[in-house]
Amino acid sequence: MRVLVLSDIHSNIIALDTVLKDAGSYDQVWCLGDLVGYGPSPNECIDRVRGLPGLQCILGNHDAAALGKIDVRAFNYEAQVSLKWLTNVLEPGHKRFLERLDEKKTFGNITLAHGSPRNPVWEYIMDVRLAKQNFNAFETQICLVGHTHIPCLFTEDDTGEVKLCFHSPGETFKVEHRAIINPGSVGQPRDHDPRASYLIYDSDEDVWEFRRVAYDYMEVRERIIQAGLPYNHAIRLQDGL
Repeated sequence: MRVLVLSDIHSNIIALDTVLKDAGSYDQVWCLGDLVGYGPSPNECIDRVRGLPGLQCILGNHDAAALGKIDVRAFNYEAQVSLKWLTNVLEPGHKRFLERLDEKKTFGNITLAHGSPRNPVWEYIMDVRLAKQNFNAFETQICLVGHTHIPCLFTEDDTGEVKLCFHSPGETFKVEHRAIINPGSVGQPRDHDPRASYLIYDSDEDVWEFRRVAYDYMEVRERIIQAGLPYNHAIRLQDGL
């Protein structure tokens, strides 16, 4: 089985469609939340994602804020502007889709969480210290998270030592121990690489692969500006920030 792992699409339909084309064939899609927020195409992104095969999807913090589950004042000013715009344009059927999403899912040897296994919607796993604390919060071998917009891998060996690893796009790897894996962001990368980031898992070979693909961020930039969303959400796409 071939699985496409997505996270942090953030209403960027051009990046999403580019990833779906670049990924080729896949049997299932695991989406780690934040379908909406920041970008200009929330309804299009939800519509596209909910039609994907074998979908397992969870709630992100921007998704939760769009539903009123998180006070928008918890976000920075520009994100607040984006979220207030979002509540006015989000279609009822797409809102109902978000309302049905769980904050965390577990199946087989996989856990899905947007932020972290111990705080699925909000916590950022940014370093080894936080990763080490979170290994006690899930029982499966692997936990997939998003939220930071940075593709990376934390591993915990049999002695409890936790390491942070990075793999080059296109490089396949096996996970021998327990791991927390972040596929990076489809719609708003923040690792100084503007290309959309995602992950492929081949369960037959038990191998993982980080992927990057360039998309037309200038078109997305123009759509953000035309929608009247914060200018910084437009210009940051070209720098991957």
